[in-house]
Amino acid sequence: MVLACPACLRINSSSSLQREQTEAGMEKATNKSQEVKKHVRLQDRRGSNVSLVLDMSSLSTTEPIQSVSTPRDVTVQLLNAASHVLSQKMLQEQSWGLEQLQEEFAKLEKECKSKEIVKNEMQVPYLIVPLDPQSRVHLKRTESQEEECYINANYIRGYAGQEKAYIATQGPMLNTINDFWTMVWQEESPLIVMLTKLKEEKELKDKCRTVKHIVFSSWPDQKTPESAKTLLHLIWEVEKIQKASESMGPIVVHCSAGIGRTGCFIAAQIGCQQLKDKGEADILGIVCQLRIDRGGMIQTSEQYQFLHHTLAMYASQLPEITDS
Repeated sequence: MVLACPACLRINSSSSLQREQTEAGMEKATNKSQEVKKHVRLQDRRGSNVSLVLDMSSLSTTEPIQSVSTPRDVTVQLLNAASHVLSQKMLQEQSWGLEQLQEEFAKLEKECKSKEIVKNEMQVPYLIVPLDPQSRVHLKRTESQEEECYINANYIRGYAGQEKAYIATQGPMLNTINDFWTMVWQEESPLIVMLTKLKEEKELKDKCRTVKHIVFSSWPDQKTPESAKTLLHLIWEVEKIQKASESMGPIVVHCSAGIGRTGCFIAAQIGCQQLKDKGEADILGIVCQLRIDRGGMIQTSEQYQFLHHTLAMYASQLPEITDS
């Protein structure tokens, strides 16, 4: 029989204790790593970023921090700078070519490719719906709601940069109809311009407020009306209701996706106001302003051309403004 000496026992006991401590430490580190990974995955699912800690002690020995423009910043700068003013006379003479307008619109589309988009399969029935967070409409939370309600809608600036002149939104669906009317009530909108076929019956809530509802159902999706006269008549009706309304809330304008026909109508009304006040219209500038507020406004080159023809017709109806 072999007997272990006390020294050997101490060594073996010490080694065993160290091994147990090491294994416990490794297990603890592994569990912590798994918790961090789980936390990261949770943050990714929520769409937020994990906090990043930086050592600031060595910044004094480095180059000064310089701001870097993001793709969206660059896009907004380009849209803000874009302009193509057409005088009343130029519009009446239709002094532009089809190829020129197609090229102008194609360049606009290219510059807007980096716009931020939001995809919400439950409330957005379209594959890609641009939704700019800076101008997004936020529905106020009620006491029974834990989180803020989402709605696919943006505030749109009007003539001369008027804030919240319009709300451009998608057409209400079965699961968004309550949110749609909540928005109309919250924003005190006096008028809804519906540029698509009738889909839903709508009811007001307990209190009463007069809301005009214009339905323009003869405008095909991603196309143009048969005549610019009908669009100009719609604009005239809207302006008449605006003047008679006591509410200063934004006009709610929607089609199906809330960007093509909706953008065309809003751009046409702003262009008419420019022509009436200044005798000229910056159509490219108008469309760019709309796209800063809500990406994708004016969907096709055909709609862009129709916008020019509509304002040309409106210009021919105005008394000519001569330079003094």
